Amino acid sequence: MTDIQAPRPTTSVPERIAPTGVDGSPSAPVRRKPRADWRKRGEIALLSGPALLVFVGFVIFPVAMAAFYGFFKWNGFGWPTEFVGLDNYVLMWQDETFRAAVGHNFFIVVASLVLQGPIAILFALLLNQKIRGRSIIRVLIFVPYVISEVVVGTGWSLMLQDTGAVNSLLEKWGLEGLQQSWLADPSIAMWTLMIVITWKYIGFAVILMLAGMQSIPEELYEAAAIDGAGFWKTQWSITLPLLGPTIRIWAFLSIIGSLQLFDLVNIIWGQYIAATAGTSTMATYMYQNGHLAGSYGYGNAVAVMLFLISLTVALIYQRFVLRRDTEGALTGASGKGRKR
Repeated sequence: MTDIQAPRPTTSVPERIAPTGVDGSPSAPVRRKPRADWRKRGEIALLSGPALLVFVGFVIFPVAMAAFYGFFKWNGFGWPTEFVGLDNYVLMWQDETFRAAVGHNFFIVVASLVLQGPIAILFALLLNQKIRGRSIIRVLIFVPYVISEVVVGTGWSLMLQDTGAVNSLLEKWGLEGLQQSWLADPSIAMWTLMIVITWKYIGFAVILMLAGMQSIPEELYEAAAIDGAGFWKTQWSITLPLLGPTIRIWAFLSIIGSLQLFDLVNIIWGQYIAATAGTSTMATYMYQNGHLAGSYGYGNAVAVMLFLISLTVALIYQRFVLRRDTEGALTGASGKGRKR
């Protein structure tokens, strides 16, 4: 005889009844509003507010005022009243001296990349090896970069005079045929400037390249050595590809600095010799034809044009060169690059 067992209570959780509307149709679930994250917003405002105020006050506002003054003929005193519209910009591009200065800037951009890049990589490869006196060599290479531009410009201007130290040494060594008018001859003055620029800024490039090389994992070089790759093959296949982001960042800084070059040219060649020697830049042109000439409206127009050219070059470089680096480092709002 079998006993009839009572049914056991089920332990399953009953399904949640979906809310229904007035007509009995299911309505959308009610979601709670997220709490106002006022504390996080306050921290962001507290930390970024001062920097934003400084940026607006010392960058955005001066650029806006320069653009405003560029539409006037203004001598720098009082409020500008003589509105000339775009005449300053038209006059600027009609001036052959300004067009030559723009060409000099872009020549400096290309020459700086071609000269400093390979030299910096070679020096970095040397200093990345275990050699004696490596620390001293690093310091000696980096010292010119930390020296003031005024000191560098004054020293080189004295040495490169027709009766300066360079020509005197060439005469003592019996190389009189190599003596040149290094600063006044338009055919070599620009290359003289490139030598000074390379000597001055090569240390910064070397430090950046060296830092990039030291971040490359050592295991890659060990694997290449096991596979029988030589030194130069290893550098070409491993070092240069992994050094790409560092090279691109250095190139960007070098381009912007070359477009805004002023101090070395103005100190070495003076206020009026740079144009005749073929070393003038947009910044020296702005200083000479704006500040020294007392035409501050025209000078502000040149400053705005210099800003626009630099901004355009920076945006193009960002779009076509730095894009791969920024896309790899940043994640968008759509969640690209996040683990799911």
